[in-house]
Amino acid sequence: MRRLAAFLFLLAATATAHAGQPSEREKGAILAEFVQLLGIPNVATDREDIRRNADHIVGMMEARGLSSRLLESADGKAPPLIYGEWLVPGAKRTLILYAHYDGQAVTPEDWTVTEPFSPKLLSNQLDRGKTLEAQDMLGGIGDDWRIYGRSASDDKAGVMAILAAVDQLKAAGERPAFNLKIVLEGEEEQGSPNLQALLRLHKQTLASDGWVIIDGPAHQSGPPQLTLGVRGDVNVDVTVYGPARALHSGHYGNWAPNPAMMLAELLATMKDETGRVTIAGFYDDVVPLTPGERAAIAAVPTPDAQLRRELGLGWTEGKGAKLTELIQFPSLNVNGIRSADVGDKARNVIPTVAQATLDLRLVLGNDPTRQIDKVVRHIRAQGYEVFDREPTMEERLRFPKVAKVTREPGYPAERTRIDHPLVRDLTRTLKAEGDLVVLPSLGGSLPLYLIRQELGAPTVVLGLWNHDNNQHAEDENIRLGHLWKGIAAVAAVMRMR
Repeated sequence: MRRLAAFLFLLAATATAHAGQPSEREKGAILAEFVQLLGIPNVATDREDIRRNADHIVGMMEARGLSSRLLESADGKAPPLIYGEWLVPGAKRTLILYAHYDGQAVTPEDWTVTEPFSPKLLSNQLDRGKTLEAQDMLGGIGDDWRIYGRSASDDKAGVMAILAAVDQLKAAGERPAFNLKIVLEGEEEQGSPNLQALLRLHKQTLASDGWVIIDGPAHQSGPPQLTLGVRGDVNVDVTVYGPARALHSGHYGNWAPNPAMMLAELLATMKDETGRVTIAGFYDDVVPLTPGERAAIAAVPTPDAQLRRELGLGWTEGKGAKLTELIQFPSLNVNGIRSADVGDKARNVIPTVAQATLDLRLVLGNDPTRQIDKVVRHIRAQGYEVFDREPTMEERLRFPKVAKVTREPGYPAERTRIDHPLVRDLTRTLKAEGDLVVLPSLGGSLPLYLIRQELGAPTVVLGLWNHDNNQHAEDENIRLGHLWKGIAAVAAVMRMR
């Protein structure tokens, strides 16, 4: 990683400019700084590393002349918000640009080309590119090149794009068209457990007319996507019980119930063959889309056929409905299932328990607690006695089927009106830069409802990065052509009047 950063710094110092686009020097400088940032581990649960990231990014802000500081929690223990500002005399409004600097956990042995925090530059995707050496870069930096490393796209790319856009304005002798505030969060990948308290504590500092969230991918058809909201999210853990100790499958098969089979059967009752959730009332609370929102969805290019080829899918859920339509509804996903072992670790046993984690995505109208209650009622309707704790042996003997359901707090969906002035201005500004997709809601989730609830500000999400970036997974990456266009889009937002 140090060798790559050193060469990029050399490239930045020696390359020449090309008219009408960022020079190789500018690209090299951006990449050198970006590689250094990616080299700092940022798993959200490691508070020491998160603090190292925060201090490093404050230094990056100070190098750009931004007024910056850390917004701490009351006890100083939560990951801080990184705050920077560029105030403009006479500005008529104030906007906040947001990204997050923490990342998902990593399993290093699953990564193909590099350690998660030793970023590596490839000439293309894994299956068609090669690792680049110093001499490969002398002919210029290619748009199809990719940086592989944790948070390369989610969401240190957002951090880098905001700061590089500041550089663009300063280099051109310009300033933002509004009071610019920058807020970078350090525990988004943990569900933002301290964000509400931080917003309340620093309410005056964070006053604004709206937030633009720089996070997430561009649309699968290619253009950046401006999404007016996000789905909510809540997770549920379901445990089904078999015998109190593991049993030999030959001696007890056909007699002792197998919890893995029981759990598979239970989960199969939750969706039909088209993928529609069959839990009673699952869709009853949904706030209908407005005519303007339905029109926006209808105008979006359909990437479904391309994605099916790319992902090797012989069929998709939804009875022929498009992906962009289906993500506007609540969903139920099985994040994972566990019971005993498989492969070369498998044993001929009837296991004691089987566990699954369910991911419920929520839309406007869904309440996290109410949605989980529907799941619990469904499990009871399948003949299970449901507990929120470990059942006792007496309880296991009393009821034929026993399940434990534990829940996380979760958070609801959020959406800004499609006719809101901020949405209109951003749409106009970004369409002047090229094609743009506008959607009522992103498929993913962020606790944006807190910003409206605590600060009274609208939010929109600007997705800029390649859709095949492997965010949250091994071999996370960003395509450099998307990075350059993303920086230009953020700079255009800063110039927005």
